[in-house]
Amino acid sequence: METAQTFAESANGLIKLDPTRVIGTIDDKVYSGFLEHMGRCIYGGIVDFDCTVPGLTNEKGYRLDVGKALKDLDMPVVRYPGGNFVSSYHWLDAVGPKENRPRRPELAWLGEESNQFGTDEFMEWCEYMGTEPYLCLNMGTGTLDEALAWVEYCNSDKNTYYANLRRKNGHEKPYNVKYWSLGNEVWGPWQVGQMTAEDYSKKAFQWAKALKLLDPDIKLVACGKDGLDTWDFTVTQALITQIDYYSIHLYTSHEEYYKNVTCVAAAERAIQITSRLLDLATITQKAYDKHVKICFDEWNVWDPMRAPGHLGAEEKYTLSDAIAVASWGNLFVRQAPTVGMANIAQCVNVIAPVMTTPTDMLLQTIYYPFLLFTKYMRGQSLNLHVEGPTYKGETGAFFGDYMKWIKTTEPAIMLLDVSAAKKDGIVSIAVVNRSLEEDVVTAFELEGEYKEDVVTYSVYNDDIAAVNTYEKKDVVGIEEKTVKLSELKSFTVKKHSFVMLRITQA
Repeated sequence: METAQTFAESANGLIKLDPTRVIGTIDDKVYSGFLEHMGRCIYGGIVDFDCTVPGLTNEKGYRLDVGKALKDLDMPVVRYPGGNFVSSYHWLDAVGPKENRPRRPELAWLGEESNQFGTDEFMEWCEYMGTEPYLCLNMGTGTLDEALAWVEYCNSDKNTYYANLRRKNGHEKPYNVKYWSLGNEVWGPWQVGQMTAEDYSKKAFQWAKALKLLDPDIKLVACGKDGLDTWDFTVTQALITQIDYYSIHLYTSHEEYYKNVTCVAAAERAIQITSRLLDLATITQKAYDKHVKICFDEWNVWDPMRAPGHLGAEEKYTLSDAIAVASWGNLFVRQAPTVGMANIAQCVNVIAPVMTTPTDMLLQTIYYPFLLFTKYMRGQSLNLHVEGPTYKGETGAFFGDYMKWIKTTEPAIMLLDVSAAKKDGIVSIAVVNRSLEEDVVTAFELEGEYKEDVVTYSVYNDDIAAVNTYEKKDVVGIEEKTVKLSELKSFTVKKHSFVMLRITQA
């Protein structure tokens, strides 16, 4: 049974902030994205090569409405082409003349891949979007030779075979792809080419060594699990000297409201544990010149039972899910010192903030909290003191005992979930009230001098099950208001809502 325990009878909260108490710098890459050849993410998502609606696409087939929505999110990096898809993907199938590209069976999601969108198309799309590419290597059915060839194709300016193949395909200059992942979820039984941690570590070590010989400037991302497994201990110990980032994945969700919005606490604990594992590996392997950061390159609210991957994983997100995503944003800001990249999975149609039809586009509830974070929660992360109601009921995710451990490690989860950032003289405070039934009257105690006008942005609906539809697109959105600084002495944060306050230093 879901229960909430309040801090005081009136459910009062307190947020203390001193803008000089800096935790660390928020890496812009924590607001990155992910595109996978899955469902309608690529075809019918970011591109529509068969579009007949005038003005909906450009000459390259890019969906212009989708491009605008994603550009507004200002994602600095986009991961591609998977995901599970990559473990049976061969990049050479998807370069060169489109009429010569083979159509292949796709083993991860049991579909077919036309290969009409491949490396060059993705690189051109990234340039159009103003984002940086992050490529995932096939360590399932792929070979080291194939991986080296892909790096050469993308990054080499020499007179060698694959660099010249890129030129032959119409791209004289190298793409200079910086970020490369050493496989995807190769620990999983659903993965084509599943490996043990020991076997993966041996293989990835040799791949990393060879790839860095070819291009010393690339940044390599090791394939972690969720940061909560012995896999992560083994792999961090083995690869700490060879990698620049360590990847972990986690999805949260539950049909019960409190479990849905509180199980996000598992992700913060996962980051903390992974960070300590990386510290331990640095010490035990004497990798004193390394500072490996966490790459949380798949995260979101997703219930694979409700939205199965092989059916396209087209989640319909509620206000409850938007509250959970806002909590995800808070934890990335709070964990700024150790998280170097995070990629919401995915961008369009597949567990995504943006949905499409052949003629229309929809921004889901989760789009709006993510937009507020990407716009305003940049710069320096600030330390906070927060008091308020706590949740002591059951939590977990998906089904069964998955993440049931959260109640043990986090016995009192704050219902008033907060983070803060400072940039260019403006302090932004992100406040999530995860209480189902109670507004929280919150006092803000702010050190320093501030201007009188405070801008607030709120995401709220009285119905936690509220969704945006093509018929009613703005059921959940952002409400902007200006309040006076004096009002922060007793500021009401509505039940099950997210509010961001922007306060300008005097």
